[in-house]
Amino acid sequence: MRIHGLVIGACVLLILGGVLYWSNKHPRNEQASKISADTPPAILKLEQSAITSVQIKKRDTEVLALAKGSSGEWQIMQPKPLRADQSAVLGMLSALSSLNSQRVVEDNASNLKTFGLDNPALEVDLVEKDNKSQKLMLGDETLASNGVYAMLAGEPRVFTIASWEKSTIDKGLNDLRDKRLLPVSPDKISRIEIIRGGQNVEFGRNKDEWQILKPKPLRADNTQVADLVRQLTGAKMDLSGSAANNTASDFAKAGPLATAKLTDESGTQELQVRKSNDTYYAKSSAVDGAYKFDSEVGKALDKSVDDFRNKKLFDFGYSDPNKIEIHDGAKAYFLTRGSAGSEDWWSNGKKMDASSVESLISDLRDLSATKFLDSGFSNAAAEAVVTSSEDKRTEKVQIAKSGDHYIAKRENDPALYQLDSKSVDDLLKAAAEVKTAGK
Repeated sequence: MRIHGLVIGACVLLILGGVLYWSNKHPRNEQASKISADTPPAILKLEQSAITSVQIKKRDTEVLALAKGSSGEWQIMQPKPLRADQSAVLGMLSALSSLNSQRVVEDNASNLKTFGLDNPALEVDLVEKDNKSQKLMLGDETLASNGVYAMLAGEPRVFTIASWEKSTIDKGLNDLRDKRLLPVSPDKISRIEIIRGGQNVEFGRNKDEWQILKPKPLRADNTQVADLVRQLTGAKMDLSGSAANNTASDFAKAGPLATAKLTDESGTQELQVRKSNDTYYAKSSAVDGAYKFDSEVGKALDKSVDDFRNKKLFDFGYSDPNKIEIHDGAKAYFLTRGSAGSEDWWSNGKKMDASSVESLISDLRDLSATKFLDSGFSNAAAEAVVTSSEDKRTEKVQIAKSGDHYIAKRENDPALYQLDSKSVDDLLKAAAEVKTAGK
């Protein structure tokens, strides 16, 4: 009995050892099999940059065809040549190039009509640069309506994909065309001309600085001109619903508002804008037809030349001035900053209180016109000179009293700026209150 028990124990140990050995040899294969079974297979795995053409066909509609040019930009070829919205096309291709399924419905489907794939709701043909092509077909919605049946032409498996995946692929002409009325890059524009009510306003750019050229040379408010550029280059045709109907006749009936011309290195593009009540219409030299478009663009054009003028008396902005000189009648104040980057200010060899100097700088920076004048400047009662940009820029402003306000003029600038009395009084008071450090 004792020997028999030993034999049985030995056998059990051998069996356990064999099981342990086998489990140590095969755990990764089991795990890989489980992951493979649980992970839905990919339908398409393509290199997005290798795709050179796309054709989209829907039931009972004409083919939408796109091709990538030698520059890498996409162009709509059918139903007619049009510029493509590069961002929209790339978004669609991103979804297509890495399209995953929810699950496999059948490994070898024999009746495609069951899934609506005998006459697909959507077919997408993709061609890569090696002329390899694949066709994705999408059929009916699943019974739960959270998925869509899909398969690749020439392959037997039927998958389901999420409904939201279909929405990223199912694009029409209006989804993929470039809707910009003026397809110009904002940073490439060198000239802008606005013709409104018989008046021409022209802007020219030197690097990042805009200047009013017409009706006469004037300082421009860079923020206002940049906003105008942003509005014009961002203007898009409204192709939604009723907005696309009868637009040509609506444009013809509407009253002229303004014409905008944008010039870059490739030439000049023109936008004619008309208005009917609160609705704006546009016709562009870059696009056939007339379109309803955003009222904000129309409002940006509905401005006078003074709206684009620089109302600030000083251009040093938020850079640190190097020198400040203020004359108030017989009183004079001279301030010099220490070395470059220093926060120390000096006057007549004495270190000045930094906070009181900063208060003066703030008042100089905020000095702005309430409106522009053509005449009225008499004898200057005060003068301010600011040197900035490491002594490369010097701005001199003279200020004269005129009734209950002040009038200012900049050196070498014919414009006259009407100033609020309080802003000038505060400036002169701040100059008088600059004190030495420690007091």
